[in-house]
Amino acid sequence: MITVVVADDQELVRSGFALILDSQPDIQVVAEVGNGREAVEAVRRHAPEVVLLDIRMPEMDGIAAAEAICRDFSAKVIMLTTFDQDDYIYDALQAGASGFLLKDVRRDDLVHAVRVAAGGEALLAPAVTRRLIDDMVKRNARPGPPPPSLTVLTERERETLTLLGRGLSNAEIAAELVVSEHTVKTHVSNVLTKLGLRDRVQAVITAYESGLLLPGNRP
Repeated sequence: MITVVVADDQELVRSGFALILDSQPDIQVVAEVGNGREAVEAVRRHAPEVVLLDIRMPEMDGIAAAEAICRDFSAKVIMLTTFDQDDYIYDALQAGASGFLLKDVRRDDLVHAVRVAAGGEALLAPAVTRRLIDDMVKRNARPGPPPPSLTVLTERERETLTLLGRGLSNAEIAAELVVSEHTVKTHVSNVLTKLGLRDRVQAVITAYESGLLLPGNRP
């Protein structure tokens, strides 16, 4: 059973999402909350596998809540957003979010996203990845911590990171490298472990920040 916390200050949004998710035989919504502080407390109390977080909430916004949850708990965070909130993409992913959903998401896509996140995959559609890269280009002069060194990676692991950066799935990476999906999973795990990355989303960011991929290499 995949346990979920839904956090949104709009009651109709969170109750609608909760209703859809609770109707699934393998998903249970354990809490519905209306702000970021309540979201962090709900995660502490219920230890869910997935958290749906609105970006803009009172008391503590979604970015701050995502950072606290990803730092202290193992829950996967999916940010709820609208097209006019693109500026938040980079900050949310840096905070540890596993991806994004638009608030007008279709029922089937919502359910799929929760299952994908619970399984440890990233929710980075090509359009979102492009906006992320564009945002990184705009911010490239902003001081920040240097990206992890790639010298610890083998040549095949660097190839895997490059393909992760392009947004490819395990099956697509396997086809590119002409190896099995099991082998790809091992390479991905090695990349994340060696570079100290939380998930595939951070691998995408690292691929670009390290210069392994350039902004022109769009998915």
